[in-house]
Amino acid sequence: MRSRDARFDGEFFFAVETTGIYCRPSCPAVTPKRENVRYYATAAAAQSSGFRACRRCRPDAVPGSAEWNVRADVVGRAMRMIGDGVVDREGVAGLAGRLGYSARQVQRQLTAEVGAGPVALARAQRAHTARVLLQTTALPITEIAFAAGFASVRQFNDTIRTVYASTPTELRAAAPRRSASHRRSATPPRTATPSAGIPLRLAHRGPYQATAVFDLLAAEAVPGIEEVTGTPGTRTYRRTLRLPYGTGIVAVGERLSGASAHTSGWLDARLHLTDLRDLTTAVQRLRRLFDLDADPYAVDEWLGADTRLAPLVAARPGLRSPGAADPEELAVRALVGRDEAERLVRSYGKLLDAPCGTLTHVFPEPAVLAETGGTLGVLATALADGTLRLDPGADRDEAQKALLALPGMDPRVVAAIRTRVLGDPDVAPPDEDIPDAWRPWRSYALQHLKAAARTGPVTTSEPKEH
Repeated sequence: MRSRDARFDGEFFFAVETTGIYCRPSCPAVTPKRENVRYYATAAAAQSSGFRACRRCRPDAVPGSAEWNVRADVVGRAMRMIGDGVVDREGVAGLAGRLGYSARQVQRQLTAEVGAGPVALARAQRAHTARVLLQTTALPITEIAFAAGFASVRQFNDTIRTVYASTPTELRAAAPRRSASHRRSATPPRTATPSAGIPLRLAHRGPYQATAVFDLLAAEAVPGIEEVTGTPGTRTYRRTLRLPYGTGIVAVGERLSGASAHTSGWLDARLHLTDLRDLTTAVQRLRRLFDLDADPYAVDEWLGADTRLAPLVAARPGLRSPGAADPEELAVRALVGRDEAERLVRSYGKLLDAPCGTLTHVFPEPAVLAETGGTLGVLATALADGTLRLDPGADRDEAQKALLALPGMDPRVVAAIRTRVLGDPDVAPPDEDIPDAWRPWRSYALQHLKAAARTGPVTTSEPKEH
């Protein structure tokens, strides 16, 4: 905190009792006296203790803690599901049911470990979503309240005042680069909808090897639902999304990262949603796809100590292990391959109401694919009836057992699903030369080996601020 080390942004938060404000570790404000500081594991815990978000460092916009993606216990699973919007859609009872615990047990475990229960954690997430919509769209404030997941406008107003010490109107007026006419208008015109999409900066911790990620996405892209355009270094990845309330189209830009040990940054994205209630879920799925909440410092330090991996880690600091934007979709694609996935999109995919360039479909739902027969039909049936769960809170070991029990399922496909769909950072596919010494980051080690085999040595350049 004293050195304003951005490597720890999102890993913990600090609050200052004399000001009533909580911040990220890298906040540029004057370092407070130690006796006035309190520390919290989550922004929700700081908010629950009565502290409001710093307007200077915006602690609600930091990457998520890498711990929740790594952990396979009930707290890690709960944090991933809350991030995916389960509490907003199904309530605490729905979250507890998915975890196989009582609501009281989930409340107790989360409060003990992260300092806040599921309601407070979801509330903090709703507040962040509302701030994004207030400051990036001209939607009426009433619509934003319900789009962010609040049950009433009053609840929305009270939360925004508590978290940001501002009214929604004041928060909108403080948005950067807004025109004077918008700042003077308390209620934007109802016709001013985000037709141009919602612009976002998806923050990441440490260096980020965007080239390797975009190379992978380009190689895997399924026509009709995905495309990668542009030249290396300036590419754009676009895809369709099937979401709880509707559909979406997202565009994410490639952004080269520097090799400095303290480099952090973001990926620019733009979301087009048919229902704004899907914003939180869409953002979390993109974060998992691009592995933006990882801790590259921990991964690189461990793998870089290995003689075989050291030169690869030095060449590609911050290399990520990409996940999935749609767990069920990627499970099917891992089984059938790219060409067959394209055929499934053409034959069974849902047409978009308004196609956008080459993006014309949403990948077919498991229930639609259940009629195809064979291993694909068995997999789709298990996904459709809930026998197999691959959502962010799924138990990885149980999911693997269920997958291996399916007739005709290849263990290598199961390993790929565990790595990409379930986000396990420590998977060694069968017959791969992945030694136990690389635990607990064998998934990342495999990415280094693949990247080296694919392209050889790489260079990085510093990002340009804009």
